Amino acid sequence: MDLKLEGKNAIVTGGSAGIGFACAKALVEEGTNVIIIGRNQKHLEEAVEKLLKINIGKNRPTIIPVSGDLSEVDTANKIIDIAISQFGNIDILVNNAGSAPAGSFLDLTDEHFMQAWNLKLLGYIRMIKAVAPHMMQQKDGKIINIIGSAGRTPTPTFLPGSTANAALINFTKGISKELAKYNVRINAISPGVTSTERASRLAIQRAAAKCITIEEEEKEVISSIPLGKMVDPDEIASFVLLLASNLVPSITGTEIVIDGGAQPGI
Repeated sequence: MDLKLEGKNAIVTGGSAGIGFACAKALVEEGTNVIIIGRNQKHLEEAVEKLLKINIGKNRPTIIPVSGDLSEVDTANKIIDIAISQFGNIDILVNNAGSAPAGSFLDLTDEHFMQAWNLKLLGYIRMIKAVAPHMMQQKDGKIINIIGSAGRTPTPTFLPGSTANAALINFTKGISKELAKYNVRINAISPGVTSTERASRLAIQRAAAKCITIEEEEKEVISSIPLGKMVDPDEIASFVLLLASNLVPSITGTEIVIDGGAQPGI
């Protein structure tokens, strides 16, 4: 299936590991030029090294690592300035940078909530605010927000993250109506528990909050997923490719849940 993404220009925040890296890899395999953003320079360099090993034929896309912290107010504008200077335009933005601690609510401080909201919620909003004028001017653009199923199905041990996710679902649906006038489509993908290093760290934190073993926590998580397995990051990346393409051009303001059937209700 030709997604016609070769030669397009993309930004992937949080692109050095986990879901973000899977998205960057999938885009590179399609021939898309990619800027990957991360806070850890070493991890960025390792990610680029892996991406450069992908065998995609003669027309190798450009891969640019940019070290930046999206909890800082000026970072988003700096990223967009680099993208425009390198590529001339931006076709795709994948918002993925975000982290939040798991733990008992009574043990969490205001700072835990503020850090989660500032990095993920405001980080996504800042990136969209910085990239939107360029996409609106060119009358085309795709924005994909990687959010998380905890936005609709919160748990008492992940409230900083789930509150940020809930706000982002609301924001995505709201801003989609403004951007649609300019043929800029914005959608959300909400993964369930995904097989990443970060998921392993969160499992340790949740187990500690519940006073159970890590093995018991992992068993509890798997038992809550009807399909009986965690989501693979490549599954998220595959749907990012679909939303970044023009195969289904009428999708905007939508949240796609990929969680093995775990989310209850409608």
